[in-house]
Amino acid sequence: MIYIVMGVSGSGKTTVGLMLAERLQLPFYDADDYHSPASIAIMRQGVPLTDEDRLPWLNELAAALPAWEEAGGAVVACSALKESYRKLLMTVPHITWIYLDGTRDTILERLQARNAHFMPPVLLDSQLEALEKPAYGIHVDVSMSPEQIVNQVETKIKHMIPLSEFGVIGLGVMGKSLALNLAGHGVSVSMFNRHVAGKEEGIAEQVIRENPSFTNIKGFDQLDEFVQSLEKPRKVLLMIYAGVIDTQIDALLPLLEPGDVVIDGGNSYFKDTARRTQLLTSQGIHFVGTGISGGEEGARKGPSIMPGGPKAGYQLISKYLELIAARDRTGKPCTTYVGPEGAGHFVKMVHNGIEYAEMQALAEAYHLLRHMLQLTPAEIADLFSSWQTSGLGSYLLEITIDILRKKEDGELLLDKVLDQAEQKGTGGWSAGVALEYGVPYDSLSAAVMARALSAMKTERVQAAQLYGQQIKSIDVNQEEFVKQLKNAYQATRYINHEIGFRLMQQVSAQQSWDINFSEIARIWTNGCIIRSQLMEELAELYKTQQCILTAPDVAGRMRSWQQDFAYLVSQGMQHRVALPVMSAALNYFLGYTTADSPANLIQAQRDYFGAHTYRRKDTPSGEHFHSNWKV
Repeated sequence: MIYIVMGVSGSGKTTVGLMLAERLQLPFYDADDYHSPASIAIMRQGVPLTDEDRLPWLNELAAALPAWEEAGGAVVACSALKESYRKLLMTVPHITWIYLDGTRDTILERLQARNAHFMPPVLLDSQLEALEKPAYGIHVDVSMSPEQIVNQVETKIKHMIPLSEFGVIGLGVMGKSLALNLAGHGVSVSMFNRHVAGKEEGIAEQVIRENPSFTNIKGFDQLDEFVQSLEKPRKVLLMIYAGVIDTQIDALLPLLEPGDVVIDGGNSYFKDTARRTQLLTSQGIHFVGTGISGGEEGARKGPSIMPGGPKAGYQLISKYLELIAARDRTGKPCTTYVGPEGAGHFVKMVHNGIEYAEMQALAEAYHLLRHMLQLTPAEIADLFSSWQTSGLGSYLLEITIDILRKKEDGELLLDKVLDQAEQKGTGGWSAGVALEYGVPYDSLSAAVMARALSAMKTERVQAAQLYGQQIKSIDVNQEEFVKQLKNAYQATRYINHEIGFRLMQQVSAQQSWDINFSEIARIWTNGCIIRSQLMEELAELYKTQQCILTAPDVAGRMRSWQQDFAYLVSQGMQHRVALPVMSAALNYFLGYTTADSPANLIQAQRDYFGAHTYRRKDTPSGEHFHSNWKV
């Protein structure tokens, strides 16, 4: 925006303009600095300029305005006395005129008090005679102090600015990307980021400067101004760390009104989301806990979005979520209403659990190929590329291929990465919930534990020296081994997804959330980290089936893969390759497909030492028994 402070000489244009520019954090330009030496000499003699004298000056200013606007805006002090002058200056679409109005006596007194200015008091009457007061813009009385004038102008500017449709708090990688995604779809967006001296300063304004093509974004570092910039009912997306959500909500609540919507788009624990939903509902505010997956690129170009909470709140924001979400193969947005309370964040948590297991399974496949078969990273990348085009296509496989080909100074960059996998906690949360609800979570839990074990780098190095054994290469038919690995990897993936979806099914049933699992798979077919061809299959499978492993087509494949699966895992572990996810997946599969398990012995042991009772096969009524097991 260009703000032109206008009025006759002595009205205070320069003083007010400088103060306003400082408030708005914009550069200031004084039009007097652009007068030619000849014009200045004429005015010093007490002779008013003619329209012909002013024309080159006005043209020079008009030519400068587009560059000033392109750079982010400016405050300009310019007399602009006539309407014809102002029309010449309208070379940019966004000009706010600020007219400083005052009586002749007030302005004359000011002119007589100032020194060393080329415009003498004697020219005031000629300026007042030429003045054509604008019927538009902001008009203020110059009898007030400069600070009062600027306060009034600033207030009127705020009232003039159109309100934004949507607000984003937190401008880290994801928050900034989502804000720009919204703006790119034509949504007017206000952005807020906290101000931390020396650490986080002017973040919102920086985003605006870095994206000058967006004219529908506004930045704030004052929370109250941010909230005031939003149209009602307000829609505020929080993209901040889970640990500070409550603090941000406490600061935000006094500024909100009943009917407003607060969206938590971070990785919050679903039970915390349920608690916050109840708290805000009691104050008439909708709290929509929303899982968002896709990383920086997904957030900017189209993520998978999993909203949960009060349906009335979801309906107020659904059109915005659908605008920015990825699209499935039919063009439908990869977002859907998941369910009440914390259902959205719960589903995102399980998504991350599956993500952990899928990443670990790929790492194990890579480890086997590189160290047992002694393949080069380039050869592994080529092999994975063939998998990518033969039914195993996935985003994670795609990025793994890129990683295996990335070099730095002629060397594989991957080999320079420290083997300590970090985590943000969502995988651990899902494992804890599985334990709480009594749902087997073998391979997904194993992936979490594998990361925890990788963090013990110093101890692992010492243990490797102590035991003195390294991974052994294997002399086998390479083509056959690769086939067995591919089958084991495919089987592991089916099991990983079965385990994740089973947890969602159990919790949904117990919480009465009524989650549609075909829809969950569908919105995971694009935008999210675990998008894959397999997910496309699951979106169809869950329309008619409740379990992946008992679906006829899947069962047929698993039967054909199970021998290779067991052989591959046994060979890998015999040759000192840790396979936590593949082995856990195999154990799950073997346990799941065992009709008579040794759990009868465990139940007998429990009854022996703790009188916990047991049920009998020959008594189908479900009656419980206790025996004296002492022989």
